Amino acid sequence: MKRFKEWVATFLCALLFLLGYVANQGQGSVVLPTSPVQMIDYNKGLVPAVIDDAYRTTYEIFVYSFCDSNGDGVGDLNGIRGKLDYISDMGFDQLWLTPVHPSDTYHKYDVDDYYAIDPSFGTLEDYEALLAECHARGIRVLLDLVLNHTSDTHPWFRAATDYLRTLPPDQDPVFEDCPYVWYYTFSREPLDGFVPLDGTPWYYEARFWSEMPDLNLGNQVVRDEVTNIVSYWLGKGVDGFRLDAVTSYVTGNPEGNIDFLRYLSETCKGINPNCYLVGEAWTDRTSIAALYASGIDSLFNFPFADSEGIIRSTLNGSYKASDYVNAMLLAEEAYGAVNPNYVDAPFYTNHDMGRSAGYYALDDGPVTKMAYALSLFMPGDSFMYYGEEIGMKGSGKDENKRAPMYWSNDASAPGMCAGPSGMDEVQMKFPPVEDQMTDDLSLWRWFSEVIKVRRAFPAIARGKTEPVDAVSDESVAAFIRRSDGYDDVLVVMNLREQPIEKSLSAVGDNLSLAAVLGTNEEQITFENGSLSLPAYSIAVLTFTNEQ
Repeated sequence: MKRFKEWVATFLCALLFLLGYVANQGQGSVVLPTSPVQMIDYNKGLVPAVIDDAYRTTYEIFVYSFCDSNGDGVGDLNGIRGKLDYISDMGFDQLWLTPVHPSDTYHKYDVDDYYAIDPSFGTLEDYEALLAECHARGIRVLLDLVLNHTSDTHPWFRAATDYLRTLPPDQDPVFEDCPYVWYYTFSREPLDGFVPLDGTPWYYEARFWSEMPDLNLGNQVVRDEVTNIVSYWLGKGVDGFRLDAVTSYVTGNPEGNIDFLRYLSETCKGINPNCYLVGEAWTDRTSIAALYASGIDSLFNFPFADSEGIIRSTLNGSYKASDYVNAMLLAEEAYGAVNPNYVDAPFYTNHDMGRSAGYYALDDGPVTKMAYALSLFMPGDSFMYYGEEIGMKGSGKDENKRAPMYWSNDASAPGMCAGPSGMDEVQMKFPPVEDQMTDDLSLWRWFSEVIKVRRAFPAIARGKTEPVDAVSDESVAAFIRRSDGYDDVLVVMNLREQPIEKSLSAVGDNLSLAAVLGTNEEQITFENGSLSLPAYSIAVLTFTNEQ
């Protein structure tokens, strides 16, 4: 009887295997089950193009809140090193780390020492080890360089103010006695943007905060200091700099800002021709275009970002889908007219903005996904803020926007940070990383697929936008991205919740569906020149040689 039962069990196993074989079309090998999410299977053969230029996909890390390696609740450099697999597996090939220099604040945007690492983040050796491991993976690293101001505890400012306190009220400072007075801007008058220096008749410029005195960047001695600083870090292997507050270098003087950016760009390129500079210019398209006259590589494209920008306005229906395409074209024309070699720096959110998942209160994922896709499909060096790939929330005070990376539901799990002091409790909308990585319809999976597509077709980042007016409308954004040296692509996006069908005959009859991105299990199809797109989905098509 026992042998009979064993024979029956063997027979049933063989029968089940045979049925599975037949059900999977029996082409000589068993086809393993695939994901019901079309893009997972359709895009699996895509290979990212490895191109060593400025057109990267960049991950912004707020160091204090990303990953804690030593259990003190504060994110650190070794924590970032421990997550490089996570970062590179998603497809990022550049990191922007918020400031790592010593500072009394958690955000470190008031520097005490431009040549050191804040002890809470690690050591200089830790930073060098991080650089080495990133470079071994083909990941570049940008140092956040804060030059508009220092901390009021910086040795330069302390030397200047200590000296001024020794002067009689009617005596002017002497450069030879204390050159550091000229590193900042002092006045005996209470000018706009100036604050009093306690115990003296003097005031000093501090546009952002009394504890952030503004540097006098028009002074050659200060520029000499800056030259030494960038030389030091480029010598350490840093690949470039994210420049803070470039519209505030010389208050109320756009030409002064351009002049300083020109000096900085020429200086950095003179040390390392491949040094990459990206500037924060929180302003409009016209003002950003003017700053490109400095020769800087990139400026963040603020008009598309934040809760009131072009991307949000397109997805909430204030703008048509075709307006998004036309806005990209206008930006390319404006920036390229001033600096033909510019590299745009699109982004959607950063550490100063509310998290994007909070922009769409009733959305359970699709709109949040499409919003960042609109940013990642813009040309240039695309930037993404940590935690956006899992739909983290956080708004209001700055501390809330810099909440700990949501690795786990367990606040005591390895790597979890405590977050900035004073941060409100933030109720997350979507699951943590550990849960999303096993879900084919998660935000994390979506971001990984979008970045895979972006990198597999180099023209997406490096080409110029050509609107396809015959296809674009209120719901559909369609454009060709053309570039020298890389195959052109046609991108068609459905930015609304209704499925659509579009004829692509106006584009040509030599199109092939090359990649798909869907926010649900419905299929994208392209047959006989007709493209069917489910709600909130994207198709990437290439041009064949057939006419």
